[in-house]
Amino acid sequence: MGNTKESIKKIAIHLGLVFLTVTVLSFIFLKIYLPSYTNHGQTVTVPNLEGYGVEELEDFLSERDLSYEVNIDSGFNAEAKPFAVLKQNPKPDSKVKRGRKIYVTLNARTAPLIKMPNLVNSPLKNAQEILGNIGLVRGEIIYVPDIGDNVVLEQKYRGRNISEGFEIPKGSQVDLVVGDGLGNQTLEVPSLTGLDEIDAEFLIIGSGLRMGNIDYVQTDSVASGIIIKQMPPAGASVKTGEQIHVWISENKKSGNNF
Repeated sequence: MGNTKESIKKIAIHLGLVFLTVTVLSFIFLKIYLPSYTNHGQTVTVPNLEGYGVEELEDFLSERDLSYEVNIDSGFNAEAKPFAVLKQNPKPDSKVKRGRKIYVTLNARTAPLIKMPNLVNSPLKNAQEILGNIGLVRGEIIYVPDIGDNVVLEQKYRGRNISEGFEIPKGSQVDLVVGDGLGNQTLEVPSLTGLDEIDAEFLIIGSGLRMGNIDYVQTDSVASGIIIKQMPPAGASVKTGEQIHVWISENKKSGNNF
Protein backbone atom coordinates (compact mmCIF):
# COMPACT_ATOMS: atom_id res chain seq x y z
CA MET A 1 0.00 0.00 0.00
CA GLY A 2 2.86 2.34 0.88
CA ASN A 3 4.57 1.62 -2.42
CA THR A 4 1.41 2.55 -4.35
CA LYS A 5 1.12 5.91 -2.63
CA GLU A 6 4.78 6.59 -3.27
CA SER A 7 4.34 5.80 -6.99
CA ILE A 8 1.31 8.09 -7.26
CA LYS A 9 3.23 10.87 -5.53
CA LYS A 10 6.15 10.53 -7.96
CA ILE A 11 3.80 10.57 -10.97
CA ALA A 12 2.07 13.72 -9.67
CA ILE A 13 5.43 15.42 -9.15
CA HIS A 14 6.52 14.48 -12.68
CA LEU A 15 3.26 15.76 -14.17
CA GLY A 16 3.62 18.99 -12.21
CA LEU A 17 7.16 19.44 -13.51
CA VAL A 18 6.02 18.76 -17.10
CA PHE A 19 3.14 21.25 -16.76
CA LEU A 20 5.51 23.87 -15.29
CA THR A 21 8.03 23.27 -18.05
CA VAL A 22 5.35 23.62 -20.77
CA THR A 23 4.05 26.79 -19.14
CA VAL A 24 7.52 28.36 -18.96
CA LEU A 25 8.37 27.40 -22.54
CA SER A 26 5.01 28.74 -23.80
CA PHE A 27 5.63 32.03 -22.00
CA ILE A 28 9.11 32.34 -23.49
CA PHE A 29 7.80 31.53 -26.99
CA LEU A 30 4.79 33.85 -26.91
CA LYS A 31 6.25 36.76 -24.98
CA ILE A 32 9.92 36.77 -26.00
CA TYR A 33 10.73 34.72 -29.10
CA LEU A 34 7.62 35.37 -31.22
CA PRO A 35 7.54 39.17 -30.74
CA SER A 36 11.26 39.31 -31.49
CA TYR A 37 10.86 37.16 -34.60
CA THR A 38 7.92 39.18 -35.99
CA ASN A 39 9.27 42.60 -34.93
CA HIS A 40 6.18 43.03 -32.75
CA GLY A 41 5.77 46.65 -31.67
CA GLN A 42 8.43 47.84 -34.13
CA THR A 43 6.16 49.70 -36.54
CA VAL A 44 6.57 52.83 -38.64
CA THR A 45 4.05 55.27 -40.06
CA VAL A 46 3.71 55.22 -43.87
CA PRO A 47 4.51 58.69 -45.28
CA ASN A 48 2.48 60.41 -48.00
CA LEU A 49 4.41 59.80 -51.24
CA GLU A 50 2.02 61.60 -53.61
CA GLY A 51 3.93 64.00 -55.85
CA TYR A 52 7.36 62.51 -55.13
CA GLY A 53 9.44 61.65 -58.18
CA VAL A 54 10.49 58.03 -58.52
CA GLU A 55 14.15 59.08 -58.23
CA GLU A 56 13.46 60.44 -54.74
CA LEU A 57 11.82 57.35 -53.29
CA GLU A 58 14.88 55.19 -52.64
CA ASP A 59 16.59 57.54 -50.18
CA PHE A 60 13.37 58.90 -48.71
CA LEU A 61 11.98 55.47 -47.82
CA SER A 62 15.26 53.83 -46.78
CA GLU A 63 15.65 56.54 -44.11
CA ARG A 64 12.33 55.32 -42.69
CA ASP A 65 13.18 51.61 -42.91
CA LEU A 66 10.82 51.11 -45.83
CA SER A 67 11.19 50.15 -49.51
CA TYR A 68 9.06 50.48 -52.62
CA GLU A 69 7.99 48.70 -55.79
CA VAL A 70 6.47 50.31 -58.90
CA ASN A 71 3.16 48.91 -60.15
CA ILE A 72 3.11 47.83 -63.78
CA ASP A 73 0.02 49.92 -64.52
CA SER A 74 0.53 53.67 -64.64
CA GLY A 75 -1.95 56.52 -64.39
CA PHE A 76 -2.06 60.00 -65.84
CA ASN A 77 -2.62 63.43 -64.31
CA ALA A 78 -1.94 66.43 -66.53
CA GLU A 79 -1.07 68.54 -63.48
CA ALA A 80 1.55 66.14 -62.10
CA LYS A 81 5.11 65.81 -63.38
CA PRO A 82 6.10 62.66 -65.31
CA PHE A 83 6.96 59.64 -63.13
CA ALA A 84 5.56 61.27 -59.99
CA VAL A 85 3.67 59.10 -57.50
CA LEU A 86 -0.09 59.18 -58.04
CA LYS A 87 -1.19 56.36 -55.72
CA GLN A 88 0.33 54.17 -53.02
CA ASN A 89 -0.49 51.07 -51.05
CA PRO A 90 -0.51 51.00 -48.02
CA LYS A 91 -2.10 54.43 -47.71
CA PRO A 92 -0.46 57.35 -45.87
CA ASP A 93 -0.48 57.23 -42.05
CA SER A 94 -0.89 53.43 -42.04
CA LYS A 95 1.11 51.56 -39.38
CA VAL A 96 3.38 48.89 -40.89
CA LYS A 97 6.38 46.81 -39.87
CA ARG A 98 9.85 48.04 -40.60
CA GLY A 99 11.11 46.94 -43.99
CA ARG A 100 7.59 46.90 -45.47
CA LYS A 101 7.37 47.43 -49.22
CA ILE A 102 5.21 50.32 -50.46
CA TYR A 103 3.59 49.78 -53.88
CA VAL A 104 3.38 52.97 -55.95
CA THR A 105 1.60 53.96 -59.18
CA LEU A 106 3.48 56.52 -61.26
CA ASN A 107 2.29 59.25 -63.60
CA ALA A 108 2.88 58.40 -67.27
CA ARG A 109 5.20 60.60 -69.33
CA THR A 110 2.61 61.11 -72.08
CA ALA A 111 -1.16 61.18 -71.90
CA PRO A 112 -2.96 58.07 -73.16
CA LEU A 113 -5.31 58.61 -76.09
CA ILE A 114 -9.05 58.70 -75.49
CA LYS A 115 -11.62 57.96 -78.20
CA MET A 116 -14.02 60.86 -78.49
CA PRO A 117 -17.64 59.88 -77.77
CA ASN A 118 -20.56 61.30 -79.71
CA LEU A 119 -22.00 64.17 -77.67
CA VAL A 120 -24.02 65.76 -80.48
CA ASN A 121 -27.75 65.99 -79.63
CA SER A 122 -27.01 65.22 -75.97
CA PRO A 123 -28.12 67.55 -73.16
CA LEU A 124 -25.24 69.72 -71.96
CA LYS A 125 -25.36 68.26 -68.45
CA ASN A 126 -25.02 64.69 -69.75
CA ALA A 127 -22.21 65.70 -72.12
CA GLN A 128 -20.23 67.23 -69.26
CA GLU A 129 -20.63 64.09 -67.15
CA ILE A 130 -19.49 61.87 -70.02
CA LEU A 131 -16.38 63.98 -70.61
CA GLY A 132 -15.46 63.88 -66.93
CA ASN A 133 -15.98 60.13 -66.66
CA ILE A 134 -13.59 59.33 -69.52
CA GLY A 135 -10.86 61.76 -68.49
CA LEU A 136 -11.56 64.73 -70.77
CA VAL A 137 -12.19 68.32 -69.71
CA ARG A 138 -15.15 70.42 -70.74
CA GLY A 139 -13.74 73.58 -72.29
CA GLU A 140 -15.60 76.60 -73.61
CA ILE A 141 -19.37 76.52 -74.05
CA ILE A 142 -20.37 78.40 -77.20
CA TYR A 143 -24.05 79.26 -77.38
CA VAL A 144 -25.60 79.68 -80.81
CA PRO A 145 -29.18 80.29 -81.91
CA ASP A 146 -30.96 76.94 -82.13
CA ILE A 147 -34.30 75.49 -81.06
CA GLY A 148 -32.44 72.94 -78.92
CA ASP A 149 -32.18 74.42 -75.42
CA ASN A 150 -28.79 73.46 -73.90
CA VAL A 151 -28.40 70.69 -76.47
CA VAL A 152 -24.91 69.98 -77.85
CA LEU A 153 -24.70 70.80 -81.56
CA GLU A 154 -20.96 70.42 -82.17
CA GLN A 155 -17.90 69.11 -80.33
CA LYS A 156 -14.57 70.82 -80.98
CA TYR A 157 -10.93 70.13 -80.18
CA ARG A 158 -8.46 72.94 -80.81
CA GLY A 159 -11.05 74.83 -82.81
CA ARG A 160 -11.95 71.95 -85.14
CA ASN A 161 -15.01 69.73 -85.17
CA ILE A 162 -14.17 66.18 -84.15
CA SER A 163 -16.26 63.12 -84.79
CA GLU A 164 -17.00 60.07 -82.67
CA GLY A 165 -13.95 57.79 -82.36
CA PHE A 166 -11.39 60.55 -83.00
CA GLU A 167 -8.49 60.03 -80.56
CA ILE A 168 -7.29 62.90 -78.39
CA PRO A 169 -4.96 62.93 -75.34
CA LYS A 170 -6.48 62.29 -71.96
CA GLY A 171 -7.01 65.54 -70.07
CA SER A 172 -7.65 67.55 -73.25
CA GLN A 173 -10.28 70.27 -73.36
CA VAL A 174 -13.30 69.78 -75.57
CA ASP A 175 -15.31 72.87 -76.50
CA LEU A 176 -19.05 72.45 -76.95
CA VAL A 177 -21.32 74.38 -79.29
CA VAL A 178 -24.71 74.48 -77.59
CA GLY A 179 -28.16 75.65 -78.65
CA ASP A 180 -29.72 78.57 -76.78
CA GLY A 181 -33.31 77.45 -77.36
CA LEU A 182 -34.17 80.56 -79.38
CA GLY A 183 -33.66 79.21 -82.87
CA ASN A 184 -37.24 79.40 -84.10
CA GLN A 185 -36.73 82.47 -86.25
CA THR A 186 -36.70 82.24 -90.05
CA LEU A 187 -33.66 83.72 -91.81
CA GLU A 188 -32.57 84.23 -95.38
CA VAL A 189 -29.33 82.49 -96.37
CA PRO A 190 -26.69 85.04 -97.45
CA SER A 191 -24.69 84.64 -100.66
CA LEU A 192 -21.23 83.22 -99.99
CA THR A 193 -20.04 82.68 -103.57
CA GLY A 194 -16.77 84.48 -104.23
CA LEU A 195 -15.80 84.82 -100.55
CA ASP A 196 -12.87 83.07 -98.89
CA GLU A 197 -13.41 80.68 -95.97
CA ILE A 198 -12.71 83.22 -93.22
CA ASP A 199 -15.04 85.89 -94.59
CA ALA A 200 -17.72 83.30 -95.29
CA GLU A 201 -17.62 81.90 -91.75
CA PHE A 202 -17.77 85.43 -90.34
CA LEU A 203 -20.85 86.18 -92.45
CA ILE A 204 -22.53 82.87 -91.58
CA ILE A 205 -22.08 83.29 -87.83
CA GLY A 206 -23.08 86.93 -88.02
CA SER A 207 -26.30 85.89 -89.73
CA GLY A 208 -27.29 83.57 -86.87
CA LEU A 209 -26.33 80.43 -88.78
CA ARG A 210 -23.56 77.86 -88.37
CA MET A 211 -20.69 76.73 -90.56
CA GLY A 212 -21.36 73.22 -91.86
CA ASN A 213 -19.22 70.82 -93.89
CA ILE A 214 -16.36 72.15 -95.99
CA ASP A 215 -15.47 70.29 -99.20
CA TYR A 216 -12.65 71.15 -101.58
CA VAL A 217 -13.11 71.01 -105.35
CA GLN A 218 -10.20 71.02 -107.78
CA THR A 219 -10.55 73.57 -110.53
CA ASP A 220 -8.32 75.69 -112.74
CA SER A 221 -10.91 78.39 -113.45
CA VAL A 222 -11.19 79.89 -109.95
CA ALA A 223 -8.44 80.95 -107.58
CA SER A 224 -7.77 78.60 -104.66
CA GLY A 225 -9.62 79.21 -101.42
CA ILE A 226 -12.75 80.76 -102.95
CA ILE A 227 -16.26 79.46 -102.26
CA ILE A 228 -17.87 78.27 -105.50
CA LYS A 229 -20.98 76.55 -104.11
CA GLN A 230 -23.14 76.54 -100.99
CA MET A 231 -26.06 74.59 -99.61
CA PRO A 232 -28.72 75.76 -98.84
CA PRO A 233 -28.40 78.25 -101.68
CA ALA A 234 -28.42 82.04 -101.25
CA GLY A 235 -31.90 83.41 -100.58
CA ALA A 236 -33.30 80.18 -99.12
CA SER A 237 -35.34 80.45 -95.93
CA VAL A 238 -33.88 78.53 -92.98
CA LYS A 239 -34.25 78.39 -89.21
CA THR A 240 -31.83 80.17 -86.92
CA GLY A 241 -28.78 78.05 -86.14
CA GLU A 242 -28.97 75.82 -89.22
CA GLN A 243 -25.73 74.75 -90.91
CA ILE A 244 -24.52 76.12 -94.23
CA HIS A 245 -22.31 73.71 -96.20
CA VAL A 246 -19.75 75.13 -98.62
CA TRP A 247 -17.51 73.97 -101.46
CA ILE A 248 -14.14 75.71 -101.84
CA SER A 249 -11.97 75.83 -104.94
CA GLU A 250 -8.57 74.20 -104.92
CA ASN A 251 -6.19 74.92 -107.80
CA LYS A 252 -5.09 71.70 -109.49
CA LYS A 253 -1.48 72.88 -109.71
CA SER A 254 -1.33 73.59 -105.97
CA GLY A 255 -2.94 70.34 -104.82
CA ASN A 256 -1.61 68.61 -101.74
CA ASN A 257 1.23 66.14 -102.23
CA PHE A 258 1.28 63.27 -99.83
